[in-house]
Amino acid sequence: ESAAERTVESAVKQGVNATAIQADITDPDSVDSLFRQANETLGPVDILINNVGDFDPRHWEEIEWNAWKKVVETNFYGTVLCTRAALQSMREDGWGRVVNIGFADSDQLYSNPENFPYFVAKTGVLMFTRMVASETQDAGITVNAVSPFAVENTASDVSSFPRGRAATFDDVTAPILFFLSDDAAYISGENVGVDGGRLAER
Repeated sequence: ESAAERTVESAVKQGVNATAIQADITDPDSVDSLFRQANETLGPVDILINNVGDFDPRHWEEIEWNAWKKVVETNFYGTVLCTRAALQSMREDGWGRVVNIGFADSDQLYSNPENFPYFVAKTGVLMFTRMVASETQDAGITVNAVSPFAVENTASDVSSFPRGRAATFDDVTAPILFFLSDDAAYISGENVGVDGGRLAER
């Protein structure tokens, strides 16, 4: 049973109409098909959370070019393609919410030789977030980013982390839900770091 199917089952149990659609978010035709199926099955897409992306923790000189491309394509190109597809129905409806998942250090132009393609891609995601936010000001659409440092399912040694732990899923979903709510209707182009105060220590 796939993670997508388990998510659908969980959503249905909570009374949500849900379906799982497989797509390659780095391929424009596949993304167009994804949103066409979603629109036909669930109705016009008015909320988009871009939360797909690979990473490679190796030193940048050790990463094969295909692996480099995969990290950038899934994190950045996928965000661009999915957002472009979703904006069509959002503009027609005059309402929409886009939340992009970044990385806590990306807006600081943080550079590290390990996992460098990921940092590059996530920095691009934040720039893209602000650009699209500026273009959709009069369309009833908000575009924001939520940027965690390390999340509980990816962190092993947390002894040096702020507060002695990684972010929980609830820590990350809280600002996402806020950006989706009516309370955030006047907020767009912003980025919320979910890092336990890590950047404040630097």
